[in-house]
Amino acid sequence: MTDVEEKTMPVRSTVARRGGLVLILAALASVAVLYGFGMGGKEAASPECVPAREIANRIAPLARGEVAALAVARTPRPATEIAFVGPDGQKSSLAAFRGKTILLNLWATWCVPCREEMPSLDRLQSRLGGADFEVVAINIDTTRLERRRAFLDEVGVKSLAFYSDPSADVFQTLKKAGKVVGLPTSILLDARGCELGAMPGPADWASDDAIKLTMAATGR
Repeated sequence: MTDVEEKTMPVRSTVARRGGLVLILAALASVAVLYGFGMGGKEAASPECVPAREIANRIAPLARGEVAALAVARTPRPATEIAFVGPDGQKSSLAAFRGKTILLNLWATWCVPCREEMPSLDRLQSRLGGADFEVVAINIDTTRLERRRAFLDEVGVKSLAFYSDPSADVFQTLKKAGKVVGLPTSILLDARGCELGAMPGPADWASDDAIKLTMAATGR
Protein backbone atom coordinates (compact mmCIF):
# COMPACT_ATOMS: atom_id res chain seq x y z
CA MET A 1 0.00 0.00 0.00
CA THR A 2 1.36 3.40 -0.95
CA ASP A 3 1.58 6.39 1.35
CA VAL A 4 -1.26 7.98 -0.59
CA GLU A 5 -3.46 4.91 -0.08
CA GLU A 6 -2.79 4.99 3.65
CA LYS A 7 -4.02 8.59 3.70
CA THR A 8 -7.25 7.79 1.85
CA MET A 9 -10.33 8.76 3.83
CA PRO A 10 -12.34 5.71 4.94
CA VAL A 11 -15.70 7.22 4.07
CA ARG A 12 -18.71 6.14 2.07
CA SER A 13 -20.09 8.20 -0.78
CA THR A 14 -22.49 10.96 0.08
CA VAL A 15 -24.44 9.61 -2.85
CA ALA A 16 -24.87 6.36 -0.90
CA ARG A 17 -26.84 7.85 2.02
CA ARG A 18 -23.90 9.80 3.39
CA GLY A 19 -22.77 6.84 5.47
CA GLY A 20 -19.47 8.52 6.30
CA LEU A 21 -20.89 11.96 7.12
CA VAL A 22 -19.22 12.17 10.53
CA LEU A 23 -15.79 11.40 9.09
CA ILE A 24 -16.34 13.80 6.20
CA LEU A 25 -17.27 16.59 8.59
CA ALA A 26 -14.20 15.85 10.68
CA ALA A 27 -12.01 16.08 7.59
CA LEU A 28 -13.86 19.22 6.56
CA ALA A 29 -13.00 20.84 9.88
CA SER A 30 -9.34 20.05 9.24
CA VAL A 31 -9.50 21.56 5.78
CA ALA A 32 -11.25 24.66 7.13
CA VAL A 33 -8.37 25.20 9.54
CA LEU A 34 -5.71 24.51 6.92
CA TYR A 35 -7.31 26.71 4.29
CA GLY A 36 -8.54 29.45 6.58
CA PHE A 37 -12.02 28.91 5.14
CA GLY A 38 -14.74 30.28 7.32
CA MET A 39 -12.25 31.41 9.93
CA GLY A 40 -13.06 35.11 9.92
CA GLY A 41 -11.28 36.17 6.74
CA LYS A 42 -8.74 38.34 8.58
CA GLU A 43 -5.88 37.53 6.21
CA ALA A 44 -5.12 40.02 3.46
CA ALA A 45 -6.19 38.76 0.05
CA SER A 46 -3.66 38.34 -2.74
CA PRO A 47 -4.23 41.14 -5.27
CA GLU A 48 -5.02 38.75 -8.12
CA CYS A 49 -7.62 36.99 -5.98
CA VAL A 50 -9.55 40.04 -4.75
CA PRO A 51 -12.22 39.57 -7.47
CA ALA A 52 -12.64 35.96 -6.31
CA ARG A 53 -14.17 37.21 -3.05
CA GLU A 54 -17.30 38.23 -4.91
CA ILE A 55 -17.55 34.77 -6.47
CA ALA A 56 -16.99 33.09 -3.11
CA ASN A 57 -19.71 35.22 -1.54
CA ARG A 58 -22.01 34.28 -4.39
CA ILE A 59 -21.53 30.53 -4.03
CA ALA A 60 -21.42 30.36 -0.22
CA PRO A 61 -25.24 30.24 0.22
CA LEU A 62 -25.36 27.48 -2.41
CA ALA A 63 -23.03 25.14 -0.50
CA ARG A 64 -25.89 23.01 0.77
CA GLY A 65 -27.53 19.66 0.24
CA GLU A 66 -25.23 17.40 -1.78
CA VAL A 67 -22.43 19.98 -1.68
CA ALA A 68 -22.92 21.15 1.91
CA ALA A 69 -19.44 19.87 2.79
CA LEU A 70 -17.77 22.39 0.46
CA ALA A 71 -15.69 24.75 2.59
CA VAL A 72 -15.96 28.10 0.82
CA ALA A 73 -13.00 30.47 1.14
CA ARG A 74 -13.56 33.82 2.78
CA THR A 75 -10.18 34.97 1.55
CA PRO A 76 -9.44 33.21 -1.77
CA ARG A 77 -5.76 32.55 -2.43
CA PRO A 78 -3.81 31.48 -5.54
CA ALA A 79 -3.86 27.73 -6.02
CA THR A 80 -0.76 25.74 -5.22
CA GLU A 81 0.93 25.03 -8.54
CA ILE A 82 1.05 21.37 -9.51
CA ALA A 83 2.31 19.50 -12.56
CA PHE A 84 0.60 16.53 -14.17
CA VAL A 85 0.13 14.79 -17.51
CA GLY A 86 -2.58 15.93 -19.91
CA PRO A 87 -4.78 13.85 -22.23
CA ASP A 88 -2.19 14.21 -24.99
CA GLY A 89 0.54 12.71 -22.81
CA GLN A 90 2.31 16.06 -22.43
CA LYS A 91 3.11 17.88 -19.19
CA SER A 92 0.48 20.31 -18.00
CA SER A 93 -0.31 22.48 -14.98
CA LEU A 94 -3.08 24.57 -13.49
CA ALA A 95 -1.68 27.58 -15.34
CA ALA A 96 -2.92 25.96 -18.56
CA PHE A 97 -6.50 26.52 -17.39
CA ARG A 98 -6.32 30.26 -16.74
CA GLY A 99 -9.48 31.88 -18.04
CA LYS A 100 -11.57 28.85 -17.13
CA THR A 101 -13.27 27.90 -13.85
CA ILE A 102 -12.23 24.37 -12.93
CA LEU A 103 -13.18 21.70 -10.45
CA LEU A 104 -9.91 19.99 -9.59
CA ASN A 105 -10.42 16.43 -8.35
CA LEU A 106 -7.90 13.85 -7.14
CA TRP A 107 -8.82 10.17 -7.52
CA ALA A 108 -7.37 6.68 -7.72
CA THR A 109 -8.63 3.28 -8.83
CA TRP A 110 -8.19 1.82 -5.32
CA CYS A 111 -10.34 4.57 -3.76
CA VAL A 112 -13.85 3.15 -3.25
CA PRO A 113 -15.55 6.55 -2.74
CA CYS A 114 -13.84 7.74 -5.95
CA ARG A 115 -15.51 4.92 -7.89
CA GLU A 116 -18.91 6.07 -6.65
CA GLU A 117 -18.20 9.76 -7.25
CA MET A 118 -16.62 9.57 -10.71
CA PRO A 119 -19.85 9.09 -12.72
CA SER A 120 -21.31 12.27 -11.21
CA LEU A 121 -18.16 14.22 -12.13
CA ASP A 122 -18.53 12.88 -15.65
CA ARG A 123 -22.15 14.05 -15.81
CA LEU A 124 -21.16 17.48 -14.48
CA GLN A 125 -18.56 17.79 -17.23
CA SER A 126 -21.08 16.63 -19.84
CA ARG A 127 -23.61 19.22 -18.74
CA LEU A 128 -21.46 22.27 -17.97
CA GLY A 129 -18.07 21.59 -19.55
CA GLY A 130 -16.99 24.08 -22.19
CA ALA A 131 -15.01 27.25 -22.78
CA ASP A 132 -15.62 28.56 -19.26
CA PHE A 133 -15.61 25.39 -17.14
CA GLU A 134 -13.92 21.99 -16.90
CA VAL A 135 -13.69 19.14 -14.44
CA VAL A 136 -9.97 18.35 -14.14
CA ALA A 137 -9.92 14.92 -12.52
CA ILE A 138 -6.33 13.80 -11.93
CA ASN A 139 -5.57 10.13 -11.36
CA ILE A 140 -2.70 9.48 -8.92
CA ASP A 141 -2.21 5.72 -9.25
CA THR A 142 1.48 4.83 -9.05
CA THR A 143 1.31 1.12 -9.93
CA ARG A 144 -0.65 -1.10 -12.33
CA LEU A 145 -1.33 1.88 -14.50
CA GLU A 146 -3.21 -0.22 -17.02
CA ARG A 147 -6.14 -0.32 -14.56
CA ARG A 148 -6.86 3.40 -14.94
CA ARG A 149 -8.53 3.33 -18.34
CA ALA A 150 -10.39 0.14 -17.47
CA PHE A 151 -11.67 1.81 -14.31
CA LEU A 152 -13.10 4.74 -16.26
CA ASP A 153 -14.74 2.39 -18.74
CA GLU A 154 -16.25 0.34 -15.90
CA VAL A 155 -17.88 3.35 -14.25
CA GLY A 156 -19.14 4.71 -17.57
CA VAL A 157 -16.98 7.82 -17.93
CA LYS A 158 -17.42 9.38 -21.36
CA SER A 159 -16.90 13.14 -21.01
CA LEU A 160 -13.94 13.59 -18.65
CA ALA A 161 -10.51 14.19 -20.17
CA PHE A 162 -7.85 11.88 -18.74
CA TYR A 163 -5.34 13.67 -16.51
CA SER A 164 -2.81 11.76 -14.45
CA ASP A 165 0.25 11.89 -12.24
CA PRO A 166 1.84 8.42 -11.89
CA SER A 167 4.37 9.85 -9.42
CA ALA A 168 1.58 11.04 -7.06
CA ASP A 169 3.60 14.22 -6.53
CA VAL A 170 0.37 16.17 -6.98
CA PHE A 171 -1.05 14.58 -3.84
CA GLN A 172 2.16 15.08 -1.85
CA THR A 173 2.51 18.72 -2.94
CA LEU A 174 -1.07 19.56 -2.00
CA LYS A 175 -0.79 17.61 1.25
CA LYS A 176 2.31 19.56 2.29
CA ALA A 177 0.49 22.79 1.43
CA GLY A 178 -2.38 21.73 3.70
CA LYS A 179 -4.84 21.36 0.83
CA VAL A 180 -5.50 17.60 0.88
CA VAL A 181 -6.25 15.18 3.69
CA GLY A 182 -7.32 12.13 1.68
CA LEU A 183 -9.15 10.89 -1.40
CA PRO A 184 -11.26 11.93 -3.08
CA THR A 185 -10.69 15.65 -2.73
CA SER A 186 -12.16 18.39 -4.91
CA ILE A 187 -10.98 22.02 -5.13
CA LEU A 188 -12.96 24.68 -6.97
CA LEU A 189 -10.84 27.33 -8.71
CA ASP A 190 -11.93 30.50 -10.47
CA ALA A 191 -10.73 31.65 -13.88
CA ARG A 192 -7.72 33.41 -12.30
CA GLY A 193 -6.58 30.25 -10.56
CA CYS A 194 -7.80 31.33 -7.11
CA GLU A 195 -9.23 28.77 -4.71
CA LEU A 196 -12.93 29.28 -4.08
CA GLY A 197 -13.52 26.23 -1.93
CA ALA A 198 -12.53 22.67 -1.16
CA MET A 199 -14.34 19.46 -0.33
CA PRO A 200 -12.77 16.44 1.34
CA GLY A 201 -14.67 13.28 0.49
CA PRO A 202 -17.16 12.45 -2.25
CA ALA A 203 -20.21 14.33 -3.47
CA ASP A 204 -22.92 13.99 -6.08
CA TRP A 205 -21.56 16.56 -8.49
CA ALA A 206 -24.42 15.97 -10.92
CA SER A 207 -27.05 16.91 -8.35
CA ASP A 208 -29.15 20.06 -8.66
CA ASP A 209 -27.25 21.51 -5.69
CA ALA A 210 -23.89 21.00 -7.37
CA ILE A 211 -25.09 22.26 -10.74
CA LYS A 212 -26.45 25.49 -9.23
CA LEU A 213 -23.24 26.10 -7.28
CA THR A 214 -21.02 25.42 -10.28
CA MET A 215 -23.08 27.67 -12.54
CA ALA A 216 -22.84 30.47 -9.95
CA ALA A 217 -19.07 29.99 -9.81
CA THR A 218 -18.81 30.43 -13.57
CA GLY A 219 -21.17 33.40 -13.58
CA ARG A 220 -23.79 31.71 -15.73
